[in-house]
Amino acid sequence: MSVKIEFVEKAVRPGARMSVLCRDYGISRETGYKWLNRFKREGPDGLDERSRRPKSSPLSTAEDLVLAILKLREAYPRRGPRKLRVMLERKFGKQTPSVATTARILKRSGMTRQRSRFRRLSMVEAAPTTKASACNEIWTVDFKGWWYAKDGAHCEPLTVRDAFSRYILAVKVLESPSLDAVRRVFEQLFRKYGVPNCIQCDNGTPFIHVRARGGLTRLSVWWMSLGIKVIRSRPGCPQDNGGHERMHRDLREDVQSYPADCLTAEQRACDRWKQEFNHVRPHDALGGKVPADIYARSQRRPIATKYLYPSSWIVRNVNRHGSVGVSHESVWVSESLTGQSVGLEPVQDTHYRLWFRDLDLGTVELPVPNVVIDSAVQMHLDKKKKAA
Repeated sequence: MSVKIEFVEKAVRPGARMSVLCRDYGISRETGYKWLNRFKREGPDGLDERSRRPKSSPLSTAEDLVLAILKLREAYPRRGPRKLRVMLERKFGKQTPSVATTARILKRSGMTRQRSRFRRLSMVEAAPTTKASACNEIWTVDFKGWWYAKDGAHCEPLTVRDAFSRYILAVKVLESPSLDAVRRVFEQLFRKYGVPNCIQCDNGTPFIHVRARGGLTRLSVWWMSLGIKVIRSRPGCPQDNGGHERMHRDLREDVQSYPADCLTAEQRACDRWKQEFNHVRPHDALGGKVPADIYARSQRRPIATKYLYPSSWIVRNVNRHGSVGVSHESVWVSESLTGQSVGLEPVQDTHYRLWFRDLDLGTVELPVPNVVIDSAVQMHLDKKKKAA
């Protein structure tokens, strides 16, 4: 305790340098700021060591749940996990395990066959409400509909623009619209123009994966790690990104209508068109000015930001398999989040709400440990033997 108090007393002094203090005391800056923030909120008591043990025992009713599932399965052997769960919910309410957990218990006890898991779609039902009121508040991104160059090459430029100034940041003809290729384009844009507050995209790859939690891909996760909010348009609603679509119409009329000899020539044509669009062509919406008269680069740099979850949550790093370990059990999250930290907000018993930064990824359920299932199965068998 004395070391912590000594540290925070030095940290609150005028002119104190946190990085130097943390290095002198052999701790990370994250730990240093944690001590300092606890001291400011709670005084010296905030520096007491805190137990990492969960405040509740979410598995206290696990055996009862397992036994109830086994009994129902014996009473109704033709009913699957989904219908059994509905019947269980009448007794256990919100404590009822998910269909996946019910199926796992039945499989562990040898009462069912393995079924393929249905993965829900991540869809957007409401139109975006965020509007750009300054440069770099929102960048919009999309792929222009493809066409053929004269040599038969497939041309499908990636386009990026600033929503407020209409300034086109990129019209890049890619050999392949892959995640890595798109990321390289954005790395160049971030170095040249800085980082925006938001990026708006449709639900296509590599921006969004509709069968992943939150629709996240490795690209959108990277954007969010830089503190960028991802705005998704509704499927089949080009009007949600109307300004970008209007720009694509001009690109189609001025460039696509006159195919070049090859992709290199197509890129030169796109570069000339972008130069004219940004610096020559006046826009009525800008009062007759050109986008270059309005646009100014962002002062934000492409640096990954640390996100702090509430202290009452369970925080875990996603491993290379796309899962996290909680209470010696593995919980699937998403391979897109590999290497990122996620927060599990306690909801009830074994149920948690999963968060990546401020994005709600839905609820997850901690699996009942195999040892608990095996114990309940043995208890169930013992009772049957005694009854016989």
